[in-house]
Amino acid sequence: MLTVNEDNALKKINGEFTQSTNNEQAKQTDLRKIYTELLPNFGVQWNIHSLLAMRRHTISRVLYLDRIYKEIVGKPGVILEFGVHWGASMATLVNLRGIYEPYNHSRKIVGFDTFSGFSAVNEKDGRFSKNGDYSTSAGHEVILDEILAIHESFAPNSHMKKFELVKGDASGTFEQWLTDNPHAVIAMAIFDMDVYKPTRDVLEKLKHRLFKGSVLVFDELNCPHFPGETIAVNETLGLNNLKLNHFPHQPYCSFAIYGE
Repeated sequence: MLTVNEDNALKKINGEFTQSTNNEQAKQTDLRKIYTELLPNFGVQWNIHSLLAMRRHTISRVLYLDRIYKEIVGKPGVILEFGVHWGASMATLVNLRGIYEPYNHSRKIVGFDTFSGFSAVNEKDGRFSKNGDYSTSAGHEVILDEILAIHESFAPNSHMKKFELVKGDASGTFEQWLTDNPHAVIAMAIFDMDVYKPTRDVLEKLKHRLFKGSVLVFDELNCPHFPGETIAVNETLGLNNLKLNHFPHQPYCSFAIYGE
């Protein structure tokens, strides 16, 4: 039986985890309403003016992605993101590549997602997660592909597609991707699938494509609500083999440099 405090901490809104208070949620609703009403007035500079509605949490997320991207500048390989959801992180990574490595057309960014939510919740994931959580609208991967292509069009070598979306359970699709891409070495792998089985399966399969200096990123490490990720990391890599780094504005996000 959950205590009152535990029950309050384990909140979901539309199937997504939040630790926001009711007051914070109300303020977010107010902010969205005001921004939505203002958006048609922003004209051609609408994207810059969207910063008006960007909250501290969102800015912190961008700073975090910037921090980890800098770890791979000067290193070869692709970026793999396991758990794309709506694509906010992947779009940010595409733009960071355009800032830090505008001519590095070998820095392909590949996103893996079911786009229908969790598909393999395990008993090691605790009682919080269920199949179907974090689903997107039907066909979102098509829309996301278009958005990412537009982002790429603003950078050099825009005629070369440097991203890929792989739809399906990564437990199976990643193995096929490795077969189809025997040349690929992994500069950075981001784990944001939250749950145990796909995280463990992918970790087992990618180890032979890492090099000393590859960056492993875990979005729910040490998170009581999603214990499966920590368990998967410990079973495959061993926590005592990793020198983990933590970004102060992202409570459950950690990264490690492979081989250090």
